[in-house]
Amino acid sequence: MTTLRTPGPTIGVVGGGQLGRMLAEAAAPLGIEVVVLDPTPDCPAALVARDQIVAEFDDEAGIRELAARADVLTFEIELADQDVMERVSEETGTPVHPKPSTLETIHDKIVQKRELEAAGVPVPPFRGVEDADDVRAAIDDYGAPVMLKARTGGYDGRGNVPVESKADAADALESVAGPAMVESFVDFEREVSVIAVKGAAERSSANREDTPRDDDETATFPIGENVHEDEILRETIVPARSSETVTDRAHAVARDVLEVMEGRGVYGIELFETREGEILLNEIAPRPHNSGHWTIEGAASSQFEQHARAVLGWPLGSTKLRSPTVMTNLLGDVDEEREAELGDIDRILETPGANLHWYGKRQARPLRKLGHVTLSAGDEDASVEDLLERARDLERSVTFRTDE
Repeated sequence: MTTLRTPGPTIGVVGGGQLGRMLAEAAAPLGIEVVVLDPTPDCPAALVARDQIVAEFDDEAGIRELAARADVLTFEIELADQDVMERVSEETGTPVHPKPSTLETIHDKIVQKRELEAAGVPVPPFRGVEDADDVRAAIDDYGAPVMLKARTGGYDGRGNVPVESKADAADALESVAGPAMVESFVDFEREVSVIAVKGAAERSSANREDTPRDDDETATFPIGENVHEDEILRETIVPARSSETVTDRAHAVARDVLEVMEGRGVYGIELFETREGEILLNEIAPRPHNSGHWTIEGAASSQFEQHARAVLGWPLGSTKLRSPTVMTNLLGDVDEEREAELGDIDRILETPGANLHWYGKRQARPLRKLGHVTLSAGDEDASVEDLLERARDLERSVTFRTDE
């Protein structure tokens, strides 16, 4: 096995939002430096990363500069351009993980669903739609309501529109604005997710150090239960209140998903648990995911540390649950855009097992993710229901700036 040393290599990250910030925080103790590329000067990751390149996510010159300063490229936002990243990687020799081909698959939801369905991953019935008549035909076949989704560009619920009746088809399609698909509405018991990691295989000492490692070491974190409102994640509860059979099935589906994905890294795999106890795939994010933020305090190693290890081909860490944990998002509780400032954080700071994460965004907008709070049981004998109620109380205790 290769002897690893620290200070170590540099990871170049396309995107410098909160995910890039937390990735840099996790990489630093391992001696790994992070350089981010983001169009917003002094982006959230800039405070903790080694440096920031100010450029658009698809700026080829900027990505070339990033590649020249990094040992491996990765991304924390799907707006990264897969064609540019693949071209820069081929010409500079700097690898990209996950692979640009995976990003290409993820970019178009219908392509994503077709590839996964072909691989035997269970998905809800779906089809592409061109016009309102196609949406109405889908309602005939699937029943109302159906979920209309933008095939590209949707994020945090944007581009997802439930269509309650045929009369709503035209307006719903107009609101999506662009290529769209329809999914059968899933009458789920709960929404769950598995944070899964694809790493590099162990290598025997007989192999040369420069021999490429196979991408077949995998790991999964305990299943999380997600609470959404207005299509935006509000809370994640770990462990999920699911049966052992459902939990085992969710992990099996996540491992099947990893077989389809190309390249190393963390994948956020969102799933539906149906009322019959079946697991259906919802969507995949080829990066650390909001529903995995609980791992920073709740697991032996966080999803961000795992991503850094994985993209570099380092051995993965333990994904063992430390103790039951609840994560709640701090969303912009404002009517219009204004300076982002959080107040009344005393209760969070005073509460044993509670941890505040502020993302460093300068502007608050309605329902924008500005931070999160985790509450872990630790040695306390607390149920996840109790933790959830206490975490909600902590979230309600904070206030956003109201003065002009």
